[in-house]
Amino acid sequence: QVQLQESGGGLVQPGGSLRLSCAASRGKYTIDAMAWYRQTPGNERELVAKIYGGGTTTYADFVKGRFTISREYGSNTVYLQMNSLQPEDTAVYSCNAEASWGKKVGVNYWGQGTQVTVSS
Repeated sequence: QVQLQESGGGLVQPGGSLRLSCAASRGKYTIDAMAWYRQTPGNERELVAKIYGGGTTTYADFVKGRFTISREYGSNTVYLQMNSLQPEDTAVYSCNAEASWGKKVGVNYWGQGTQVTVSS
């Protein structure tokens, strides 16, 4: 089992910054990729940013140039640095890990989510 613990959400004014952290406890699993998703009431969860094992990253168009995803491999922690935050970025942000072990490949695990509110 992979367990994910997020931190760093909160209230910030428009134009401000926040950094989200997600620490993974991976047990016997290998974590192949980690990502951040977000969801607002009544909407489906959407990908914000993803980082693969080799360091390749991908971003949703709506965060390019403002958000940066990074990973600390030694501690299996992924970060999401969010700059120039706008009210439309308000959402619950959830950490995701794709993991594998033996014949189990591409198993998805989720954190509990952390609220980010951008408001003056």
